[in-house]
Amino acid sequence: MSYDFPITRTHSPKQKPDPDCLDFGTVFTDYMFMMDYDEAAGWYDGRIVPYDTIHLDPAAAVLHYGQEMFEGLKAYRTKSGALQLFRPDMNAKRTNATNERMCIPRMDEGLFVEAIKALVRLESAWVPEKEGTSLYIRPFIFATEPFLGVRPAKRFMFMIILSPVGPYYKCGLAPTRIFVEDGRARAVAGGTGAAKVGGNYAAGLLSQEEAHSLGCSQVLWLDGAERKYAEEIGTSNAFFVIGGEAFTAPLAGSILPGVTRDSVIRLLRDWGVTVREERLAIEDVFRANEDGRLSEVFATGTATVISPIGNMLWKGREASVNSCEIGELSQRLYDAITGIQTGALEDTYGWTVPI
Repeated sequence: MSYDFPITRTHSPKQKPDPDCLDFGTVFTDYMFMMDYDEAAGWYDGRIVPYDTIHLDPAAAVLHYGQEMFEGLKAYRTKSGALQLFRPDMNAKRTNATNERMCIPRMDEGLFVEAIKALVRLESAWVPEKEGTSLYIRPFIFATEPFLGVRPAKRFMFMIILSPVGPYYKCGLAPTRIFVEDGRARAVAGGTGAAKVGGNYAAGLLSQEEAHSLGCSQVLWLDGAERKYAEEIGTSNAFFVIGGEAFTAPLAGSILPGVTRDSVIRLLRDWGVTVREERLAIEDVFRANEDGRLSEVFATGTATVISPIGNMLWKGREASVNSCEIGELSQRLYDAITGIQTGALEDTYGWTVPI
């Protein structure tokens, strides 16, 4: 199906930022995508309009009951100047999985991708060319119906905004120090951990602040039931390389099914590395490090791609991983994924989508 979204042109185009000074998610492009939903009409009136504030009733359900979701992906400029997306079909599928959990109406996955492509195509001049930069894409849905009462809303808005970005961490691929949180929980099986919703991130802010006070850049979350098994690192999936095998938490309802996670697993298995999607106790991680069997720890996600971990702080114990240097697999995975994303390497998986 083809989609034709009307465009309202801006009369005040913004000045584009210096590509050498791009922070993550602080500058936004000239346009945004909007689409409405109501129970009678379904999703309707998809349009591209100038980036602006939005009018929202003070009683809108999203403000009181948190009925919302969001996604995150990027557009990349290749050396030839072409633009492409990385596995947007997975973001579309995950959108509907989150929508089902949050009682948000299902969205046509083709429409989701085409809306992104139409907006990025219009804003193509905002996609930076400098190595390590990209155009971050934030689709999101929220309940707009005004009412005070706990039930699913009947009216929603779907929006997409864009932001030219540099590396998520200023240090780039340099190993980071993380704090292992064994008191608070971010998500539990049966909750919303597998959905991409703001409440999961808000639940982690206090622990993140504590981590920063201890000189750590992120939090390693343990399972919410026993506070024993390693799950996610901040907003990213976690991998531990022990004895030449890669361990990552299973998709059992408490962690996000990451697009980069899936890509890493595919690559590692194709390279002959055993990947175990199973629960791993944090005590076993520290013991493996003491025994010299823990060679790498890294986080995976859209924002960071691969983020190697150099130090872990847990209950007063500190483990230095791989002498706080980037591991061989971390570097190889980063090079492979970013190479495919930017067109520097051949995409033999069919992961990239031209715009």
